[in-house]
Parts: sequence; C-alpha cells; structure tokens
Amino acid sequence: MTDQPKPDAAAEAALGRLLAIMARLRAPDGCPWDQVQDFSSIAPYTIEEAYEVADAIRHGPDFSALQDELGDLLFQVVYHAQMASELGRFGFADVAETISEKMIRRHPHVFGEAAARDAATQTAAWEVQKAAERAARAESGTLAGVPSGLPALTRAAKLTRRAARVGFDWPDAAAVLDKLEEEAAELRAELPGADPARLADEVGDLLFVLANLARKLDLDPEECLRGANAKFERRFQGVEARLAQRGLSPADASLEAMEAEWQAVKTEEKQGL
Repeated sequence: MTDQPKPDAAAEAALGRLLAIMARLRAPDGCPWDQVQDFSSIAPYTIEEAYEVADAIRHGPDFSALQDELGDLLFQVVYHAQMASELGRFGFADVAETISEKMIRRHPHVFGEAAARDAATQTAAWEVQKAAERAARAESGTLAGVPSGLPALTRAAKLTRRAARVGFDWPDAAAVLDKLEEEAAELRAELPGADPARLADEVGDLLFVLANLARKLDLDPEECLRGANAKFERRFQGVEARLAQRGLSPADASLEAMEAEWQAVKTEEKQGL
C-alpha cells in the first residue's frame, strides 16, 4: 500500500470544533430542541440536506452554496454519531473508520495488489464486493440491501436494475412502452369504480413502469421528474406574468384563458424568447 497523505491539521481542528459544538448542544445545559431529538426525528433533515447538496451542484455548481450545504450535510452525520455515542453504540471516529476500511476493501487496485482497472471494470468489481458484503450480513436474494428509505422512483430503478442483472428485464425501451400502455389501460378501466385502493395500485404500477423506462434509456427517473417540475414551475410563473399584464390572477382567469397563456409560454420557450 502506498503511503497515505498526512492529515490536514486545519481540517482536524475544524472537525474537532464541530464535534464539540454538537456535544454541547446535546448536553443537559445545551439546546432544548436538540436535546429531545432522536434518530427518527433527525432522519428527514438528513435526507433534505442531501437533496440541497445536489441542488447546489445542479446550479453551476454554486461553490459558495455547495460549501454551505456540505457543512449542513456533515452536521447531520455528526448529529447521528453523537446520538449513537450517547447510547454507547459508536462514535464519529467509528463511522469514519468504517467507511475508510470499506473504501480500502473496495479499491484493491489502489490500496492493494490488484491489477489496474478502468471505470467499467471497477463498477463490476464494486458490485461483486457489495454482493459479498451483503452475504456477510446474511442478506440473501437478488434484491437484498436496496434501502427502503430511498425516493420511490430511485428505488424502483434500483430494484429493477438488480433484477435485470439476473435476466429479469424487458428486452428494450419499446417493450417498456408497450407495458406502459397496458398499465394505462388498466388504470382507465378502474376510473368508473373510483376505488381509492385500486386506483392507488394502478397508479403505482404506472409509476413503476415509468421508472423502468427511464432506466432502460439510461436516465435517472428522479432527475427526469425534477426537470419536469422545474419546467412546470417556470411555465406556470410565465402564465402568471402574462395574466398580470392583463390585470388578472390565475384565480380570476378561466381554464381556457390559462391554457391559452400556457401555450403562448411554450411557444416563446421553443422560439428562445
């Protein structure tokens, strides 16, 4: 193994300060809000901060915002480690040591004697290593270890990617589109009965197939939906602006008027106006 870089003294000092701040917040004379939190109550913030990091990257990246958001995300790791330490389970050092050992184990071509790998070979080797780690944790089955806390579209893509590795997959995107039409027809057939449970089941099937379609096209379904959300937001704000020029709000306008403005906004976008 090659010599490792020397620790950054400034980074060590900054991290030590952050750990001390976290411990102080959770102390008996610390912050009342922080004192009553637990893993479940903090977990939503952890997810939110991860998304805010991704958002800062999408916008440029905006390095000032990225620095700030990475700090918020790091604080989440420190928060969970502090709560675990209070229970005598593990501390921040254990978290850092665990991920360090995992990265060394998963990169024998860097830290060991394995032959050099290109990106594709490393991806395949990574999956083999992760499968071995799941087996060591007694997690059996092709779909074992796909986190249930992932966004639903992302998890759908990951589940079916796993299944595809053992041959359970559509042959191409066109076949997925055929399945999409089949699921849409099943949903349409349920509309007259309006049974909420049946409708939820069929809408779920439709979304699941859409996640598969994105996967077959080498697209991230979450990114696709985020793009669609941003486009809708941008266009609807354009509709509001056009209505405002006529002294109207959306609440004052008819559906037909709003649709006309929507089409006008779309045309302007396509023309690059």
